[in-house]
Amino acid sequence: MKKTKIDHYTDKEALDFHSLNKPGKIEISSSKNMTTKRDLALAYSPGVAAPVRAINDNPEAAYDYTSKGNLVAVISNGSAILGMGNLGALASKPVMEGKAVLFKRFADIDSIDLEIDSSDTNEIINSIKNFAPSFGGINLEDIAAPDCFVIEEKLKEILDIPVFHDDQHGTAIITTAALINALDISKKKIDKIKIVVNGAGASAMACTNLFKKSGVPQKNITMVDRTGVIFRGRENLNQWKSSHAIETKDRTLDDAIKDADVFLGLSAKGALTNKMVKKMAKNPIIFACANPDPEITPEEIEEVRDDAIIATGRSDYPNQVNNLIGFPYIFRGALDVRSKTINEEMKIAAAEAIASLAKEDVPDEVVAAMGGERPHYGKDYIIPSTFDPRLISVIPSAVAKAAMDTGVARKKIENFDLYKEQLKQRLDPTVTIMQGVHSYIKKKQKKVVFADGEDENTLKAAIAFKNSKLGIPILVGKEELIKNQIKKIGYNENFDIEIINSKDTVKREKYVKYLFKKLQREKGMLEWDCDRLIRNDRVIWSSCMVACGDADAMVTGNTRRYSASLEKITQVVEPRAGEIMFGLNLIVNRGKTIFICDTSVIEYPDAKQLADMAKSAARVVRLFGFDPKVAFLSHSTFGQPATDRTKRLSDAVEILKKEKVNFKFDGEMQPDVALEEIYKELYPFSKIVGNSNVLIMPSQHSAAISYKMIKSMSRAKVIGPLLIGLGLPIEIAPLRTSTSEILNLASIAAYSADVIDYKKN
Repeated sequence: MKKTKIDHYTDKEALDFHSLNKPGKIEISSSKNMTTKRDLALAYSPGVAAPVRAINDNPEAAYDYTSKGNLVAVISNGSAILGMGNLGALASKPVMEGKAVLFKRFADIDSIDLEIDSSDTNEIINSIKNFAPSFGGINLEDIAAPDCFVIEEKLKEILDIPVFHDDQHGTAIITTAALINALDISKKKIDKIKIVVNGAGASAMACTNLFKKSGVPQKNITMVDRTGVIFRGRENLNQWKSSHAIETKDRTLDDAIKDADVFLGLSAKGALTNKMVKKMAKNPIIFACANPDPEITPEEIEEVRDDAIIATGRSDYPNQVNNLIGFPYIFRGALDVRSKTINEEMKIAAAEAIASLAKEDVPDEVVAAMGGERPHYGKDYIIPSTFDPRLISVIPSAVAKAAMDTGVARKKIENFDLYKEQLKQRLDPTVTIMQGVHSYIKKKQKKVVFADGEDENTLKAAIAFKNSKLGIPILVGKEELIKNQIKKIGYNENFDIEIINSKDTVKREKYVKYLFKKLQREKGMLEWDCDRLIRNDRVIWSSCMVACGDADAMVTGNTRRYSASLEKITQVVEPRAGEIMFGLNLIVNRGKTIFICDTSVIEYPDAKQLADMAKSAARVVRLFGFDPKVAFLSHSTFGQPATDRTKRLSDAVEILKKEKVNFKFDGEMQPDVALEEIYKELYPFSKIVGNSNVLIMPSQHSAAISYKMIKSMSRAKVIGPLLIGLGLPIEIAPLRTSTSEILNLASIAAYSADVIDYKKN
């Protein structure tokens, strides 16, 4: 079991990230059009009067006419911010904004962060009570114990919406799921086991309570705080600790751990020693969840035991106890049935759903999302991965059903199969795609050349590539300039990253020979011409690095026009044999995913090129987990109006029909016909009208204009353009591309280097 270092970013990078463009991480946007006077009149006065009256007559109508049903308040007073302690309400705002972003990204829940500048529990309770009617749920965060217990308990009494302290219950639910499976694997019964809980904070108490609700007898759980074992008769115990006191002669963790079946650590680094681990029962279950450093590392456990089932809070070990597996999906289920609370039955249902998911065979689409790794239920896989896209459909369904069964749901779900499908549509496919790519390439550690090493965004992407353990970056540029840029970003100028340029005479001689052999007949170049190209052009140099096997993949662009980079690359690298070369963009907007081509290579493709493009695009789209439905776009639909410019498109359709390809296609058609379902009844003979996802444009300029307008004028997420059909894994970033976009392209290049057989070229 190998441990890797935690991803690291400088304070300056973090501050720049939070201040870039608009300060902060969230904003409010309208879900309705606000373009005409009529729109404004309906949205505000006088149109708003109708829903106001409806809500006055029936408060439940707020769920129908406002955002209440999909809106969660993320609330803190900053008294226990992460591991930093009481830094105050305002300082907690970046964390609460971050929580709001996670709600949106993983469960499509809108959130507003509210920081209450008070340490008075009654004042906090009254504040939340008074604004709670605006929300469908309340998420409490980073509030110190015991205040968090008082606040949550009182709010649950007085409010009729879910109130959930994630620090407590999120951890408890995930840990209980892990316990269920660990007991199953170790063949132990929940009512017979002995558990030691080290830590007596909010999460430790919530875990202990849920363990008891799940069937562990109270007398079988020993809780240990900084003073020692919490036993009956111990002085100065508050009401919460007293509820976990048991009759025992044990006074220390070392006493309590003898013959224990389970250790749950929610305390501090080094609290559990391997000597203590030796004393535990056969097949011990050890959950060392202190962050960032566990109570004991898996390596230390394995020095003395080979029969332990181990979980930590770390992503670099198997079995990560991560609240992200729980809270977005638990709220999703509760909101969808308009639940009055999140009760114990709903928590147990969530834990059981998570546990059951880990036992299921992992389907291919999940394997792709997890980077090509097919986990199997066992000691190293007792909890599903946070990458698992099935979480969005499995957990909310279980929570919603439990809410209905226990009578706290205001709304019923009639068809759970349909509900699960609707939940899947809420998942942002770019998250799944890039998570899968990143997970895959972490195991391969490919060398990726960042050709524009002196460019700040490219340099940041290379550093992120290294820090995230995605592979081994190589920067091309002048060492002094790159080191100055590294220092400017906030790292030590001697940051461990490889820098290379044409001063490396050994490599230069090799690349000159390679290029001269290729170009002497093809372009009549002399050897000194090739030497000049190698010395003076970092794109040529970097391409030669990949071609000569000194690197696995490459990313360039950002500092020059796409066509200029492509021209240089194609002097070194040929297209793949039997493939057409073109640019493909993946675009996600409002839950719909489309692929657009050709956005960057062929200016005006003929019918054969259009057909070849469709075939290659279909192959790539399947790699991303989509079923290709190809539409050839035009200003006309099925010949109306017919012009000379549409014939290439209809001819391409005929070519594909003759070749009997294994994907759906049609055309020519206008973009709204391809994408909007209202046109299905007008064109019932076509299987792709209204549901196309691959759009073949009639020319490069129309493709480039379209995707750049979508990107600039909407909230669409764009990956690409991906360079399809080149003979080596090289990607080109458009001019002035962001760090994240360059990082995505570098990751895809590294992924392509392993999954595509370029030797066939």
